[in-house]
Amino acid sequence: MKKAILVTLNSDTVEIEALMASLDYRVIERFTQQREKPDVNTYVGRGKIDEIKDFLEKNKDVDVVIVDGELKPSQWFNLEKETKREVYDRTRLILALFAERAESMEAKLQVKLAQLQYERPFVRELIHRARAGEHPGFMAGGEYQVDDYYEMIKRQMKQTREKLEKLRESRELRRKHRYEAGFYLIALAGYTNAGKSSLLNLLTDEQVRVEEMLFSTLSPTTRRVSKKRFSETTKPPLLLTDTVGFIRDLPSWVIDAFHSTLEEIAVADLILLIIDVSDPVEEIQVKLQTSLRELREISAQPPVVLVFNKMDLVDKNMLDEKLNRLKNLIAGMPHVCISVSSGLNIDKLIEIISKNLPSLVEAKLVLPFTKEAQRFVSTLYGKAWVLNVDYSDKIRVDLAINQRIFDKVTSMCSRLGGRVYTAK
Repeated sequence: MKKAILVTLNSDTVEIEALMASLDYRVIERFTQQREKPDVNTYVGRGKIDEIKDFLEKNKDVDVVIVDGELKPSQWFNLEKETKREVYDRTRLILALFAERAESMEAKLQVKLAQLQYERPFVRELIHRARAGEHPGFMAGGEYQVDDYYEMIKRQMKQTREKLEKLRESRELRRKHRYEAGFYLIALAGYTNAGKSSLLNLLTDEQVRVEEMLFSTLSPTTRRVSKKRFSETTKPPLLLTDTVGFIRDLPSWVIDAFHSTLEEIAVADLILLIIDVSDPVEEIQVKLQTSLRELREISAQPPVVLVFNKMDLVDKNMLDEKLNRLKNLIAGMPHVCISVSSGLNIDKLIEIISKNLPSLVEAKLVLPFTKEAQRFVSTLYGKAWVLNVDYSDKIRVDLAINQRIFDKVTSMCSRLGGRVYTAK
């Protein structure tokens, strides 16, 4: 493992150290300074800088200095100059992890765009320092044409955005086909490692990779909900999409770089916000607030259902106490406690999903007993919740169906000589 020291203004270092461990960094020393805001020049004050330098002088095998915060370019430059080590701030660390996890073309392009956006102000700082006659920084590679590199960044950003736009258009076309076919899209959102991919596998009977590591999902994965989750005959028109996990203090421009991925959440019919209820309640509050804030930042309009996962890891009294402490934060929002690993309360989750889907029309179709009508009824199983079918002198079908395709079904029913009755 690579050796690192951690510089922070926050006594809670659990999340940043999890990020570091994901990139194979081992924290050998922590330097914490309690202050309201970072020092404008070096993030921490002069005394703490001297303490860090003294430690690094005695521990020359330290590879990197990691700052649990967002550094301004001037702070980064000064810290590298003072410590004579490569300096990562929180955002750079996250982007490095994103780059390691990215597998699809879209994910790689999104990470590349975010990294280029991140680098741009730092390269501007190097240009400024070089023109002022200063060495361009310990890790900047000596004298080189930073102006040319800056222009290259701008060109690459333009090219990357164009490629992402083409992928976005392709995704939009697929989404349009699903929309016209009457499918509901349910987005799984939430903090990274809350159990989104595991829930996707459970509800769809698929085997999307599930790993206990941060950001194993960077590209959205969409699968159809298994019919056995509802009944043996109905295959509901529900699609589940697993998306990139949220994380605290992610800059808005990084979120923007992943716009095409997060768009799947914004345009969904329903959002299941997954929360790990086995976390300490203070951590749940922070993660829930972070998730809700990031949903607002991407202008997500769909209704949100809170899904508290891993209830099997919490005893009932503790679970009740946690929900009581969260009551003001979750007031007015439908919620359910489940366990993906044990299957506990999955039936309640299905019930809440059904109740919160928008524009669901309950209707009865009465059709003549013909082969063409029978073929039509067989197609309904993939487009609606077929609640009951009675074959006697006529074919009678009770169903619940998406308003978007109700008119098409009504038109087809009429063409076959049937009638449609809606619930009053």
